[in-house]
Amino acid sequence: MPVERLLKDDATEEKGERARMASFVGAMAIADLVKTTLGPKGMDKILQSTGRGRNITVTNDGATILKSLHIDNPAAKVLVDISKVQDDEVGDGTTSVVVLAGELLREAEKLVAMKIHPMTIIAGYRMAVECARDALLRKAMDNKQDSEKFRSDLMNIAMTTLSSKILSQDKEYFAKLAVDAVLRLKGSTNLEAIQILKKPGGSLGDSFLDEGFILDKKIGVGQPKRIENAKILVANTAMDTDKVKIYGARVRVDSMSKVAEIEAAEKQKMREKVQKIIAHGINCFINRQLIYNFPEELFADAGILAIEHADFEGIERLALVTGGEIASTFDNPESVKLGHCKLIEEIMIGEDKLIKFSGVEMGQACTIVLRGASAHVLDEAERSLHDALCVLTQTVADSRVLLGGGWPEMLMAKEVDELARKTPGKRSHAIDAFSRALQAIPTIIADNAGLDSAELVSQLRAEHHKEGSNAGIDVITGGVGDMQKLGISESFKVKQAVLLSATEAAEMILRVDEIITCAPRRREDRM
Repeated sequence: MPVERLLKDDATEEKGERARMASFVGAMAIADLVKTTLGPKGMDKILQSTGRGRNITVTNDGATILKSLHIDNPAAKVLVDISKVQDDEVGDGTTSVVVLAGELLREAEKLVAMKIHPMTIIAGYRMAVECARDALLRKAMDNKQDSEKFRSDLMNIAMTTLSSKILSQDKEYFAKLAVDAVLRLKGSTNLEAIQILKKPGGSLGDSFLDEGFILDKKIGVGQPKRIENAKILVANTAMDTDKVKIYGARVRVDSMSKVAEIEAAEKQKMREKVQKIIAHGINCFINRQLIYNFPEELFADAGILAIEHADFEGIERLALVTGGEIASTFDNPESVKLGHCKLIEEIMIGEDKLIKFSGVEMGQACTIVLRGASAHVLDEAERSLHDALCVLTQTVADSRVLLGGGWPEMLMAKEVDELARKTPGKRSHAIDAFSRALQAIPTIIADNAGLDSAELVSQLRAEHHKEGSNAGIDVITGGVGDMQKLGISESFKVKQAVLLSATEAAEMILRVDEIITCAPRRREDRM
């Protein structure tokens, strides 16, 4: 057997230059794919699945776009992962993180061509990141103490986040919705308490925030339509046992009357179960599974509102919000925690009837009802709002704020540039490259708006060499503007996460010098 065949048939390996080439190209291609969605004038993408139903998603959110792609290139997968992590961690900046990593690799490729070792590049990048982060820390503003100012910071952050999304037309309105919802949370980062309901119809401007909880269900027939001081039992149990339910059960009887007896016994069993539930002293029973008409009748007689088939998320959230627990056995009432709320009533949104629970135990709960022309618009609006909510909760937890519009990037680039001039040796090339990569973000924001990016970014650079400049790209007028006056702010936490994740991902891809693709296992091997 010849020596060359180290790997099994069909496995391929790419070494050195070729491997590096493949990983750089893949990563840059991904970055180029999402970079047109960056900034207030970024465009959306339509993602069409080839599966059944040919679902279509129209989105501007970097993580959503990348999540839906099936990618073969290993380096590109790393970028998809960082955008996912960015989405889970801080919720916004998913596009920036990929673009920055792609730019870092693009710069690194030039350095590798100049025969600088990848490890040297990584060392330079490491120094540059430290420097950039310190620059951000020094410039971050914190208005936690002054609640008025802090609220306006939050409004600005929400508007900046929303301005690159579909909601940008009504961004003031939605920013206010998001800020109100987040401030109700009183500092917890638990987004479970904010429920987003999507109802087609109307326009985006008809959306509203409602305190309390709205369940997407109708109130059953013959049951009280409004209950004050409700005690709620949230349950997940089968309320349909007035029929034989054992799979494949066969009951032999010698006369028809015996069948009637069996039925009576089951009815009795059901009645006992309902009585147990009523014994909890409740006036609202919400079940995850369906409730047959017989027990429903019993509940209605007892004046209890019974809701069946509530979807699981709704149920979990309802239990959380009303302070109850989901019960499945009813033998000892004292151990079951009931939920409470001041008022349950039926409301109409558009064509649909919904049940609204107001005055719930957890004061921070609220529901945002989104209205829109079509399901696609609503999905995208929900994603955008979710981004804004994530960023706001993060900002409430860590209240440092930066200006936006390419300001932080230029600031970091300037500091990193100065570091490069002081650093001796080859590392200075890498540090220099880092500063160029940072400037790519304002460049792309300008490009997407169809402005002359080279001109604008060089003007910005000159502005930033003055002390304490607030200059950034004002996409609306197409020039350099004062970000403080325009109220374009970003959360410090988001920027920091973008910076760190992008650099780490770029490092990881830079370290690669060989790609080995394993052959798929053959069918016969398994026998």
